[in-house]
Amino acid sequence: MAIGHFIMAFQNWFFIALLFLIVGNGAFKPNISTQVGNLYKKDDPRRDGAFTIFYMGINLGAFLTNLVCGTLAAVYGWHYGFGAAGVGMVLGLVIYLSGQKYLAADNMMKAKAGEAKETKAAAAKAEEKQPLTSEEWKRVGALVALCALNVVFWAVYEQQGNTMQTWADTKTVWPTVFGWQIPSTWFQSFNPFFIFLLAPLLDMFWMWQKKRDQEPTSVTKMAIGCFLLGGSFIFMIIGNKLIGDAGGAKGSLFWPVACTLILTVGELYLSPIGLSLVTKVSPARIVSMMMGMWFLSSFFGNFLSGVIGALYEGRTLNAQQFFLLLLGLGVATGLAIFAFNRPLRKVIGHH
Repeated sequence: MAIGHFIMAFQNWFFIALLFLIVGNGAFKPNISTQVGNLYKKDDPRRDGAFTIFYMGINLGAFLTNLVCGTLAAVYGWHYGFGAAGVGMVLGLVIYLSGQKYLAADNMMKAKAGEAKETKAAAAKAEEKQPLTSEEWKRVGALVALCALNVVFWAVYEQQGNTMQTWADTKTVWPTVFGWQIPSTWFQSFNPFFIFLLAPLLDMFWMWQKKRDQEPTSVTKMAIGCFLLGGSFIFMIIGNKLIGDAGGAKGSLFWPVACTLILTVGELYLSPIGLSLVTKVSPARIVSMMMGMWFLSSFFGNFLSGVIGALYEGRTLNAQQFFLLLLGLGVATGLAIFAFNRPLRKVIGHH
């Protein structure tokens, strides 16, 4: 990924750079998430909270990178922004490699006391040869169904980097600080800022619910996340009503920020919880592959996001109709996941 970002600084090699980024991200993303899941025993109740903290760390980086790379790109040009991203990736690699010795051994690394003297490699090889049981296939099927619904969530969510950014560029009055106008690229930092601000609070809230035996299941949390995602666009509907569709009309930064705040809470109810659920429910020998499938739903969601976004960019729908569509898609997905809650719980247990 570092190589890819450095190559991105040269626009003639754009697709080669994307190839490096895609391969690098494919090697990194599913395995780092699996590594977090393996730090906890099968039924450890702290796993959801761990993924929320992990997610918070990811978005701390997302917050900083938009301030640094986005500002460099806006002031000096995109070449400098991509070059800075490459430097950041090299720093991340150094930190990851140097910090591994401080990381607790995960469950797959630990040898169980009293086991036969068969090596872990041989044990893993023997396990790989075993076909999935019918119960495991049911769990895989349940995850596939959730991932299919997850596509719609990401299609709506990713509008923040698509049509919402367009709104931030063209329909929002950005403040000026000491004679310098804040660039609209900073809009992309609001979501990660809210994530690392709210993630620990939600983690404490879920622990509070758990002590009272009131914590929702992972699937219910995901449904709540979809409801919140759809509901967040109520702010954009109101904001558009007040600003109007006239060319050149601009309004307060409050509307996209308020939408992003609620949208972020919805994301925290779905995304880290989904990562945790995959590591809990997947058969152990294919957990990385199932994690890859979870991220595949993000791919289809991003593709669908572009298709939906074209309705706004192409003026097929006016802004009011467009935001109503996003509201409806989010709520409908939440209802679909909620409807699957009971049959899914029979398959995947009370996770």
